[in-house]
Amino acid sequence: MSKNTESEIDIGFAICKKLNEYGTSIAWLARQVQCDRGNLHRQLQKPQIDTELLAKISIALKTDFFNLYSQYIKSKIDV
Repeated sequence: MSKNTESEIDIGFAICKKLNEYGTSIAWLARQVQCDRGNLHRQLQKPQIDTELLAKISIALKTDFFNLYSQYIKSKIDV
C-alpha cells in the first residue's frame, strides 16, 4: 500500500486488485455502482474515496473494503 498524508491505505489499488482477482473490469464495476466509467476510474486514482461509493463497490465486489480502514485504525489505537 502506498503512503499518503491521511493513512497508509491505497483504496483504489485494493479495489483494482480485487477486480483483477475476479477478472472483471472498471467498466463492469461502473455499471454495478451506476457510475460513469471515466469518473470511477478517476475516483480510483485518488488517495480517498467517498464512503457511499465505497459501500456500493464493497457490495458489488462482495468485499468489505471498510475493513481495511478498521484494521488501520485499530493498529494506531493499539499502539
